[in-house]
Amino acid sequence: MTHNTPLSPRPLRELDDSHGGVLTTGQLRSHGVSTAELNEQCRPGGPWQQILPHVILLHPGPPTSEERLHAALLYATRQSTVGVPAQTRPEGRHRSPYPEAMITGLAALALYGFSSAPSLPALARIDVLVPRLRRLRSTNTVQIIRTPDMPTPRQVTCIPVAPVPRALADAVAELSDAASVLRLMTETVRAGHCEPAAVVRELTQAKLLSRPHVVGAVDSLVAEGRARAEDHLYRMVREYGLPEPIWNVDLRLPGGPHLGGVDAYWPDQAVAMELDTRAPRQDEDALWSEYARKREHLERLGITVVYVTPKKLRHAMEEQAAVTRTALMAANDREPAAYVVVLPR
Repeated sequence: MTHNTPLSPRPLRELDDSHGGVLTTGQLRSHGVSTAELNEQCRPGGPWQQILPHVILLHPGPPTSEERLHAALLYATRQSTVGVPAQTRPEGRHRSPYPEAMITGLAALALYGFSSAPSLPALARIDVLVPRLRRLRSTNTVQIIRTPDMPTPRQVTCIPVAPVPRALADAVAELSDAASVLRLMTETVRAGHCEPAAVVRELTQAKLLSRPHVVGAVDSLVAEGRARAEDHLYRMVREYGLPEPIWNVDLRLPGGPHLGGVDAYWPDQAVAMELDTRAPRQDEDALWSEYARKREHLERLGITVVYVTPKKLRHAMEEQAAVTRTALMAANDREPAAYVVVLPR
């Protein structure tokens, strides 16, 4: 065999199975199906049907949800390497069959198992995220969404899917019903799909925070995230045998200024803990400056401040308990802290 000898095409049945019963016209031609044969197969009442431009469903009747997803991805990538046999691609069999395309929006949330999202069969259109410079038009059943920065997709049932924060932002962009937006955001936190800060970041980048019904849902999202983080904080203290602190208090100098609120305070050791549940909005720098000023003021008074994020509490609770225990044990080696008044908040 010479270097220029073409590789034998894979059997059509094998390629059919690998793409969920849908193929592009280019793939069919590369596997020996002529234009005349394709037209004959796709005749009215024939065994095949065109369900998207240049995308063929290899059986009669309506497509399944899986076939609709594969068809949407094939439509978005039909001019790329998707028609080339895997063994001839630069990255071989490990390359994604759908380069630079992924399911997003409500279809992605349905794949993630969101109960507040419509089921896949109920969706009239499937959103597909592609690079900004791709020249594609949306169709009646596929909505093309362009982005200058493609995220790394997650694989859900062998389908490339946008990360939850991006998928949620794309879904919210198409929704005007405040109740639907609120349900989706609430489930995002309660089901542990991601942190509120990641969602707010995507909504900010998508310029969606100017919409009143989105702002209201974000406030509920942040409150829900804080409540869950506080639950994890209580659990950390209980499960890892830390001394019981005074919860949710304000610190104040006797007869002096307010020093700030903290989520937990151990007065005997002069250790304070604060949950960093800031949502990244346009005033993030100012808010962080406020955090930093409070921390510097407390530490000048001899009070150790331990900051912890909801993500660390959820994924590295034992490590955060160790950090807290170390701060408590180090109290005996420090100079006594200034006396502060502890008030409930």
